[in-house]
Amino acid sequence: MKVIVKKKDDSIRVAITTEFIKLQDALKFANVVYSGGEAKSVILEEMVKVNGEVCTMRGKKLRPGDRVEFAGQHFLICAHEAE
Repeated sequence: MKVIVKKKDDSIRVAITTEFIKLQDALKFANVVYSGGEAKSVILEEMVKVNGEVCTMRGKKLRPGDRVEFAGQHFLICAHEAE
């Protein structure tokens, strides 16, 4: 899986080449957590929002168009763009 992280406007874009990405993996690929264990902890401690609602499902499937909020940062999941 190839993931590209780009910052645009006030949201950080996380481009994926697959149909979906799991929430804990998106946090790791966006480099906002250092490990899967840390991702699990912040998700279960209700520190992450998906599309404006607190999400405690670390395996939540995120698709292009979904928005994630964590630690004051906003992320937009989008389809991979040609470079």
